[in-house]
Amino acid sequence: MKIIATNKKANFEYFIIEKFEAGIKLKGTEIKSIRAGKCNINDAYVIMRNGRPYLLNMYIAKYDHGNIFNHDETRTRELLLHKKECEKLQSKIKLEGLTIVATKAYFKDALVKIEICLAKGKKLSDKREAIKERDAKRNIEKQIKNSYKY
Repeated sequence: MKIIATNKKANFEYFIIEKFEAGIKLKGTEIKSIRAGKCNINDAYVIMRNGRPYLLNMYIAKYDHGNIFNHDETRTRELLLHKKECEKLQSKIKLEGLTIVATKAYFKDALVKIEICLAKGKKLSDKREAIKERDAKRNIEKQIKNSYKY
């Protein structure tokens, strides 16, 4: 599994509840650009239309050697999930008010897969707590490291 892009902001902005692996419909120049490593999912999120998931704001740069039929960089792309997974996502969004965020794009064999997560937005106080916990862990690790030096 080769990771193409990650959304590091997702863990800070959201509580991750459940993860799914989804395929993605791409055009020829898109896959070539992804193989070149020109992909970004920092602002990507998923919406449900007619019971199908669609990925918005995933940036795939135009292919350098493409022609006039090159793809649009931030077009809406359909995700490929099983019907039961789509129904589950649809019900969770409607009933619990959750969102779906793309957290990782990677190659699995020769196919591009997107890891999407059901997530609940964090409030400002939750973000502050996360920063405090991260700083506390960092300080403890520094103290442990310094204690082994002597």
